[in-house]
Amino acid sequence: MAMNKVPGHNIYIGGIFSLKNKTALSRANITHVLSVLRLQPTDETLLAYQHHRIEVDDVEDENLLEHFPSTIKFIQSGLDAGGGVLVHCAMGKSRSATICIAYLLHCQRSALTPQSALALLREIRPLCEPNSGFMEQLNVYHQMGCPEDVTSHPLYSRWLYNREVEGSVACGRAPEMESILFEDEQPQQRVDPTGQSIDIKCRRCRRKLAIAPFVVPHGSHGDAKAAIKSDCAHIFLNPLTWMRPSLFPNSPDASASPSTEDAPLSGRLTCPNTSCGSNIGKFAWQGMQCSCGDWVVPAIGLAKARVDVSEPVTIRRGPAILPPGIRLPPNMRVSRMETDADSKSESESVKGSL
Repeated sequence: MAMNKVPGHNIYIGGIFSLKNKTALSRANITHVLSVLRLQPTDETLLAYQHHRIEVDDVEDENLLEHFPSTIKFIQSGLDAGGGVLVHCAMGKSRSATICIAYLLHCQRSALTPQSALALLREIRPLCEPNSGFMEQLNVYHQMGCPEDVTSHPLYSRWLYNREVEGSVACGRAPEMESILFEDEQPQQRVDPTGQSIDIKCRRCRRKLAIAPFVVPHGSHGDAKAAIKSDCAHIFLNPLTWMRPSLFPNSPDASASPSTEDAPLSGRLTCPNTSCGSNIGKFAWQGMQCSCGDWVVPAIGLAKARVDVSEPVTIRRGPAILPPGIRLPPNMRVSRMETDADSKSESESVKGSL
């Protein structure tokens, strides 16, 4: 199978041998060639084309996500010039398919998902199958909204952080402190869309520990508030600044030089209030199973038995209908004269409008 045309675009996907078929390249009006592999094609025919090469291997931990904007820009430049674009890797199966899917998502971000775009490619090239790592990166790209700048997006930083944690745990050690993404230190902190945040406090000293946007949903609890109000024994959080002494006991001072001694893979979380120091939860970089049965990786959890959860209370000022026997505080009471004046003013306003 040499090369196949991507539906709806003058883009072709193929393997490295598609460069040998000069007749097919000419028939497809190929003017731009995008090579997604480390092997440098030596065929002299490349001299006749605009050529862009991304040096990546077909392995799950390869970072292809950071190259999406440049490859999409190159493909678009070829199409805008009125030519055809060949996207190829070694077999035309994984790397080239990933780039083509990224382009389709960028063009139709509201209509396609990585899975539906892959299905579209398979209609013309059934062997297309990006590896699981590339599919994950396509999902992250889609969640970002398919931006033109990937590396400065908060989701990209979080993806890199998760990769670092997974890589460290796979080697049997905790991640380095410099690689941890402390949520409350990020320039673009997530905001609770309701405008009312849930506070999580130490039950013993009432020290504020976290708010809802810092909570990690898991399993069937698809959002932070559902995860907080569930029957699970723990509330899982993203790393926060106050956790440093627990996560990295060998470097208690964030400004100090990191210790050469490895941080623990798991341990206890203690209240950051030095006069309290209560055991309020636990952490396990390798993950742990929640009481609901779901695995959370990495797992940084506050024990619900050791914390209190509260929502802000909105106190309405002015007259209100209260149950019998309930009296408002003096500063919230409205005199009868003020109430009668308001009623009279409202009545005159209604009469004037008739």
